[in-house]
Amino acid sequence: MLSVIYAIAGAAVLALLWKMLYDSTHFEITEYRIADPRIRKSFRAVVLADLHNKQYGRGNELLLEKIREGAPDMVFAAGDLLTAKPGADPRPALSLIRELAKDFPVYYGSGNHEHRIKLYREEYGELAEIFEEGLRECGVAPLVNERRTLEEFGVCVVGAELPKEYYRRFQVSPMADDYLRELLGEPDRERYTVLLAHNPDYFPEYAGWGADLTLSGHIHGGVVRIPFWNRGLVSPAIRLFPKYDGGLYTEGEQAMILSRGLGSHTIPVRLFNPGDLIFLEFSPGAEKSLPRLLRRKQDGRAENSGADKQKR
Repeated sequence: MLSVIYAIAGAAVLALLWKMLYDSTHFEITEYRIADPRIRKSFRAVVLADLHNKQYGRGNELLLEKIREGAPDMVFAAGDLLTAKPGADPRPALSLIRELAKDFPVYYGSGNHEHRIKLYREEYGELAEIFEEGLRECGVAPLVNERRTLEEFGVCVVGAELPKEYYRRFQVSPMADDYLRELLGEPDRERYTVLLAHNPDYFPEYAGWGADLTLSGHIHGGVVRIPFWNRGLVSPAIRLFPKYDGGLYTEGEQAMILSRGLGSHTIPVRLFNPGDLIFLEFSPGAEKSLPRLLRRKQDGRAENSGADKQKR
């Protein structure tokens, strides 16, 4: 009897290891639809977050193929496409951005890793300078607490770069009521506002500021998602069962779409939690409507890795 138990336990461990490997090297494609009367012209966007230098195929060829198949009009980067690590190679992230920028406008919002390499230059050496120069060569200017108005589409894209105190471990630091207005200015009420804000913990504050749609990342889907419960286990801030772990969230008429990310770093695995490539379909509408999930499908596989639901 004991040998049977050992055999079952061994098989279960092997199955989990296989699933972990699979989910760490594959991604899903998720699509949402958004309508609003301020949107003047229909368009599609792809959302990238938390790639952390991972490569899906040589030179990210598989990821690029799926992005091009999705026929976006622009790219929204919600931060952490590279990893802040002494001696890290930013070329995988820059190579992807360079290829995307050949075909699409790229609106780049910083994550905590982009911010960290600028903040601690004595630790990361010239990584910030190399990355910033690489972005300039691609024609991409990160949105560091600034905005771009897309008149043709009736959309305003804003990038928020939060300082390190808003990325503390074990706790969520309080944010003053007027902090985002001091950081970003007044929202553009005449246009549909898309906010690129990497840390989802402050979604109520983003909504209160006036973001119609916040695009976030950072949580990596909770690393491990609990089957049947569909909850993430742990956040990068070392908090169990984070409130915001991936998917669609709402605050009144405001919404946040939280990417589960495409890579990993501190905890270099994913379980029941494949990567997340998101497409957004924007269109004019007679009245404002919250984003609606259209479809989700497994469609990508990673090779040659680089250096590193609708809700309650």
